[in-house]
Amino acid sequence: MTTQLGYASPVDLDRYGPYGATNPEYPFAGAIGDAEFPAEAGRYHVYLAHGCPWAHIVAIVRHARGLTGIVGASYVDEERDARGWAFRERFGPDPVNGFTLLREAYEATVPGYAGHISVPTLWDREAQRIVSNAYDSIPNDLAVAFPESVGEQAVDLYPEDLREAIDITDTDFATAARKGGLWTSEEGETIHTLERSDAHLADKRYLFGDRLTISDVRFWVKLVRFTETYRAAIAEDGRTLVDYPHLWGYARDLYSRPEFRETTDLAVLAESRRRRFPESPASPTAAQWASAQDRAALG
Repeated sequence: MTTQLGYASPVDLDRYGPYGATNPEYPFAGAIGDAEFPAEAGRYHVYLAHGCPWAHIVAIVRHARGLTGIVGASYVDEERDARGWAFRERFGPDPVNGFTLLREAYEATVPGYAGHISVPTLWDREAQRIVSNAYDSIPNDLAVAFPESVGEQAVDLYPEDLREAIDITDTDFATAARKGGLWTSEEGETIHTLERSDAHLADKRYLFGDRLTISDVRFWVKLVRFTETYRAAIAEDGRTLVDYPHLWGYARDLYSRPEFRETTDLAVLAESRRRRFPESPASPTAAQWASAQDRAALG
């Protein structure tokens, strides 16, 4: 059966009203490999958005794990009205179901669904339902899915011996991002996440030495959105990513890897920054991101 492809009509605020998150909950929390969702190549598809950091993490993990031929992916449009995420010409149609609005996936799973519509959303093509929209769990789930199917080049982003340390690191970085990169601890100590990270990466290629992990993926997605993520730190001293030599080298080193570079739309990120924080400093250009760095020798 051929899927009929189509697009949503353009954003129309007069007709539909502005976008607003409705009951931002994440009720779907399955995982590939559960009894209900067996690990079958070609069975699953993930709906993403270039501008969403959580979806960006999923895109990088999918690429790094060699899952691009195993788990499908497509992108919604960046512009929204009250209908929520939609498929439009800029990033292409929904190739799986022909949905024009992501809402249709939720309503197909729960008729009359009136909750939050979010990305990333993991879809089961066979069961015709959502597996998960648990944005913080999908990356780790994909990082360990299909162990028998991925090739030798697949990166073990969530190795068993580091999982506890990775989880702690990711929680710390998430807390730092919520606070804009700079805050005062209960003990009265000023915590400057970027200075600490810059020093940590002075003699380490990745956060865990020579091992690339999902912590690097999560941190890099924050760094590439630096002026949106670390606004408190910028307000303190005016420094941006390029002013931290080790962080900037680390970020460019990761960008040189296909899984980071090929899943990143710098134009979309620049548009998002200008739309949300028009007075913020400009982000590095594509040429700056591609400039040489020498971190391969670090352990």
